[in-house]
Amino acid sequence: MARRGAAVPYYLSLPALALFFALLIVPLGMTFLLSFYRFGFYTGIEPAFDLANYIDVLTDGYFHEIFGRTFAIALVTTAIAALIGTPEAYILYRMKARWRSLVLLAILGPLLISVVVRTLGWAILLGNRGVINEALMRLGLIETPIKMMYTSGGIVIALVHVFVPFMVIAVWAALHRQDPATERAAASLGASQLTIFFRIVLPQAMPGVLSGSLIVFSLAASAFATPAILGGRRVKVVSTTVYDEFLNTLNWPLGAAIAMLLLVAVMAIIVSYNRFVERRYAQVFG
Repeated sequence: MARRGAAVPYYLSLPALALFFALLIVPLGMTFLLSFYRFGFYTGIEPAFDLANYIDVLTDGYFHEIFGRTFAIALVTTAIAALIGTPEAYILYRMKARWRSLVLLAILGPLLISVVVRTLGWAILLGNRGVINEALMRLGLIETPIKMMYTSGGIVIALVHVFVPFMVIAVWAALHRQDPATERAAASLGASQLTIFFRIVLPQAMPGVLSGSLIVFSLAASAFATPAILGGRRVKVVSTTVYDEFLNTLNWPLGAAIAMLLLVAVMAIIVSYNRFVERRYAQVFG
């Protein structure tokens, strides 16, 4: 009877596991199998079961440039999101309760709006005749518009706006786990607020910064809507390349191979980064 009761949680998990299997594992498995097929303009998709698509991607400088650009954009986005999100989370943590809920709503509110709508807003701001360039020219700071649309910089700006809330949430959760007595002890010993932040608060918030960095990097590397709208066809990233292969050239096997390589690359980076962080913290905290 006791053993039957212990198995109840596993039985209750079966519907969720079945849904997870049907919605994630099956499509991924089919995409993986598709990546080994061949495509011909006159023959269409044919079963071949070879590595030709992977060899094409791994040996072509065109794809190297796209993968390099994608990870560079994701890395810069992550760094800027950490620089903005960490102090923002600390200010939120120190804020009085009656203001905290309002500010938290303002930070998380954009997540309730479609990323396409937000990106279209950035397109209006960053255009050659957009709000930012018009304001700078009226102030006499520039004579000709600064090119921000269809550049990697414009994509980074919009991605930072999209993903900063994820960083704030991760760091804010880490700050709630720290002991507030450590800050009071440092203050009683004469430490300045700046010293307390960098020597007491930031080390304890680092797990949140690192976990937030992982979330932001993985989302930025696989983002589609923002690079597609702000980068157009001039600044291609991996996700927009997969889209083109699937819907424009109809070379589904090559698109599947590119998608699988992106998945493997992001997973490898995340696992390596996680192991580095765990080893680093094991050395620091024993």
